[in-house]
This record gives sequence, structure tokens and C-alpha cells, in this order.
Amino acid sequence: MNNFSFYNPTKIIFGEGQIASIAKEIPVEARVMLAYGGGSIKNNGVYDQVIDALGERIVCEFSGIEANPEFDTLCRAADAVNEHRITFILAVGGGSVIDGVKFIAAAAQYNGDRWDILTKGGKVIQSAVPFGSVLTLPATGSEMNSGSVVTRSAMKAKLPFGSPHVYPQFSVLDPVTTYSLPIRQVINGVIDPFTHVMEQYLTYPVGAHLQDRLAEAILKTLIELGPETLAQPKNYEVRANVMWCATMALNGLIGSGVPQDWSTHMIGHELTALYGLDHAQTLAVVLPANLRVRKADKLPKLVQYAERVWGITEGSDEERAEAAITRTEEFFRNLGAGTRIEDYDLSADVIDVIIKQLESHGMVKLGEHRDVTPEVSRKILETALR
Repeated sequence: MNNFSFYNPTKIIFGEGQIASIAKEIPVEARVMLAYGGGSIKNNGVYDQVIDALGERIVCEFSGIEANPEFDTLCRAADAVNEHRITFILAVGGGSVIDGVKFIAAAAQYNGDRWDILTKGGKVIQSAVPFGSVLTLPATGSEMNSGSVVTRSAMKAKLPFGSPHVYPQFSVLDPVTTYSLPIRQVINGVIDPFTHVMEQYLTYPVGAHLQDRLAEAILKTLIELGPETLAQPKNYEVRANVMWCATMALNGLIGSGVPQDWSTHMIGHELTALYGLDHAQTLAVVLPANLRVRKADKLPKLVQYAERVWGITEGSDEERAEAAITRTEEFFRNLGAGTRIEDYDLSADVIDVIIKQLESHGMVKLGEHRDVTPEVSRKILETALR
């Protein structure tokens, strides 16, 4: 196991009816910005629960944070934080809203060019406005980590950043809030955490036995219960377990002391920025192709994955690895996700464009060995084409 430092200060408040608990978590004298997306929280009852919990606190609302939070939108919100002397931000929504609030919280206290926060990966962040979240769409794990991804469409860029200053102080996870989610978002909410786990687990062995077993438990739970979230949309037990899987997939625990990949995400970000695919849709396209192209380097872990997660024990190492990749792809497709670029009415022409974007964003040495060059990324995209 590699050396590591694990730190996660986020308090999780889990279960039905727990939105009311935010009354105890936010200072009574706080000036609160309530940040959310397109307004679905006003249709499913979440907004009313939040307002009731906030009570007599001064509240300024900021709505319209996009599914891929836009830099310009978030900068306007950061300006509003300063204008209204906001002392606490409450993100209510899915991972995009929480990602957006992380940027807002940092940008409001950053005196330089806010674009630096993204281009320098968050290293310029020295402080942030305190914030918490009420999660309504489990998928990204943003409710319990210090990472974020922000889009700037004018530059066709989707860039990640992270900082210990942007952990949520608390996050409320009420599975009931997920009952009304559209089917596409439910599908995304299974594929996204599944791929988060794979980026940390499917690299190469370093003797991190507990992290491997924890990762495999999350994967097996998602495989078992993912289809049930579609078949039984109001099954509390199913929703609760999938919600907790999404949080555990990216709160730093299973990634401690192990090598991590993230090339699938970086390539996928370009598909989203350029062509508007949902984040999880890009992961379903890129991950199987990535594993096939880099099968030789990942073979020991692929064989372990085949045996422990899918129960594949027969055949050569190569055959078991390929069978596991096929099962992964079938799992995504059976959920209802496309796994080919052409499934989204895109052609081979996009490959050159994506490679140029990767190069322009410095994504030229990706993966756990830093050997996913633009040439390797091209092979991955070609494999994912059809």
C-alpha cells in the first residue's frame, strides 16, 4: 500500500426527514445564499422543507446553476455572495449544483482572475465561504469531497479543480428526494459512481487489500441494485443503498494508498464540453474502450475484477479480462446507456476535435502511469466509435 493522508471533515446526515436537521447546522445569524438548479426542488417538496428549516435566517436565492455548471453563471453568483454579504451557502440539488457552489464559495473570496481557479487546479484557493448541501441526485460524490468540475462553454472547456477549503461542512442525504428523478438521471446515478470506483480500483496492485474489497463491495452493490432503482423507483432500501454507494465511491476512502487513473473522466469531459453529452453518458462510452486499449497494463487487476465482481473464473487471463470488460459494457447497456460514440449520433470526425482539446488543456500524460498520451487517447476513441 502506498503512503497516504486521509482527511474528510464533511458531516453526513442521512435518512428520511433529515432536511429539517440543517436548522442545527447553520448559524442562526447566518446570511444564507440558497443555490439550486432549474427549479425541480420546488416541484418535489424539497424547497419547502429547506425554507422551513432555514426559519428566520436572511436568505438570498440564486437559481439556474446548469447541469454542467457554467463559469460565467458561477461568477455572477460569487458576485452576489459579496453584494449581499453572504456568510453561508446552501447547495440544494445534485452534484452539478454542489460543484458549482464549491467554485462560488472559493471565487467569492479570490481576488485574482477567477479563471485561475480552474486552470491551476484549485491551487490558488486560500479560503472559501462556508457551505453545506442537500443532495437530491446521487451520482458524483461531490457531497463528501473537495473536488469540482466547471464548464466554460465559450472556451469549450470543462476543467476540474480541488482544494481542502471546499469540503462541504455538512451534507443531508434523504433518499426520498430521489424518488421523482427522471429515468436518465437515475441511470447516470448508477454509472457515474461505478466509474468513479473503477478509476481508483482498476489500475495495478499495491497490496491495498481493504481498499480493494471496499471498492468491490460498492461495484457489486451497484450491479445488484442499479437495475432495481429503475424497476422500483420508490423502494427506499434500494434508493438508500445506491445513494450511499455514490457517496462512498468518491469521498477519498477507497482511493487512499492506491494509484488512480482518471483518464476516462478527462476524455469524457471533452465529450461533454464539445457535444453536450451527460457526464455519465461519456463514461459509459469511454470506460470499456479504455479498458480494452490498456488491457495489458491493467491485466492483473482486470483478472481480479473479473473473478471477484463478476464471478468469472474460467479461461486464460486475457479471456477473463475481456469477459469482464464485456460484462461491464453489457451492464451499462442494460441500464439504458449507449456505449459507443455513434450511439449519440456522432461520427469519427469528433475524434480529431477531442484530441486537439485534450492537448490544449494539457491532458497529454493521463492515467496511473502517466502514459495515456494523445495517441493512446485516439486509440481509445477509435475503439469507442462503433
